[in-house]
Amino acid sequence: MASDPPVLRARVRRRFCAAASLRRPEWSDERNREVYGVCAGLHGHGHDWILTVEVEGPVDPETGLVMDFARLAALVDERVVAAVDHRHLNHDVDFLTGIVPTAENLVLAFWRRLEPELPVGVRLASLELEEGEGFAVRREVAS
Repeated sequence: MASDPPVLRARVRRRFCAAASLRRPEWSDERNREVYGVCAGLHGHGHDWILTVEVEGPVDPETGLVMDFARLAALVDERVVAAVDHRHLNHDVDFLTGIVPTAENLVLAFWRRLEPELPVGVRLASLELEEGEGFAVRREVAS
């Protein structure tokens, strides 16, 4: 009786730079500043971001891979990084239109862009977005 191949995770990290303004247009300037602080400025502010994407799946007995690192990195670059790097997230990124680009909302939007593009048998296990030094948001699916 053959045993199931082990399930492991593969992870890539990518960096990008982007500007954003955290504000809701229907709120007053005062309310936006109350909620988002200095990040609510009209013209935005920039961050150096680190995006970590982790996928999970069985180890292919023929290749020994869950998913090729280069293929995973290319997918993250094509579906996310190319769209947001050196862009203003409020104005330049179609899939973020109407979304306040908090790190939390970015994680959710990036997840939606990546999940359907994975090969059969591989799933998105976690996505973490670090905003500058010491701040991060992570979404993880339990195994």
